[in-house]
Amino acid sequence: MAGLRAKNRIDRNSRIVEAASDLFRKEGYEGARIEEIAARAEVSVGTIYNYYRNKGDILVAIVSLEVHEVLAAGQKIIQKPPRNVEKAIDALLASYIEHSLVYLSKEMWRQAMATSTQQPDSPFGKTYTALDRDLADQTCTLIAKLQELGLVRGDIDGRGVGEMIFNNMNMMFIEFIKREDMPMRKLRANIRRQNRTLVKAISA
Repeated sequence: MAGLRAKNRIDRNSRIVEAASDLFRKEGYEGARIEEIAARAEVSVGTIYNYYRNKGDILVAIVSLEVHEVLAAGQKIIQKPPRNVEKAIDALLASYIEHSLVYLSKEMWRQAMATSTQQPDSPFGKTYTALDRDLADQTCTLIAKLQELGLVRGDIDGRGVGEMIFNNMNMMFIEFIKREDMPMRKLRANIRRQNRTLVKAISA
C-alpha cells in the first residue's frame, strides 16, 4: 500500500510539472495561474500546494528536471568520451545546450535566473545555485577523465580549466536566452570558437 501511495505521489508530481512547463511556455510564467496548472494536471489546487508553495517552486522543479536529465546524459559521455579533447568537450557542452529548451523556454530561463539572483538565500536560489554547481563539477570531472587518458596535460589545474569552460559556456548561454532571435546553432558555434584556443593550450 505504501508503495502504491508513493507511486501515485510521483505520478501526480510529474503531471503537475509537465502541465506547468506547458502552460508557462504558452501563457508565460507571469500569465500562468495555479488553477490552470491544476486543471491541466487533473489535480486539485490544494494538491498542488501540498507539493509546492508557489509558482517559483514549480519553476525550480522544472529546472531540476532539466539539469538532472543532462547530468545523466553527461555521465555517459564521461564514461566513454571521444578520444579527442575538442570533441569530448563539445559533446558534453552540447548535451547541456541542446537539452536546455526541452522543458523551459527562454522566458522561463530568464525568470529562473532573475529569481535566483534576486533571492540567492531563498530555497529557490539555493537549489538553482546547487544545480549550476553540479554542472560545473561534471565539466571538471570530464577534464580529469581526459587527463587520466593522457589527452589533457597532467601539469595543468584540471579543475580550474573545467570551471573556466563551464563559466564561459554559462555566460554565453545567458546571452542566448536574453535574445529570442538567437538560434541554437549560433550559440554552439560561439562556444566552439572560444574553446578552440583553450583546447590547443591544454592538449597533451
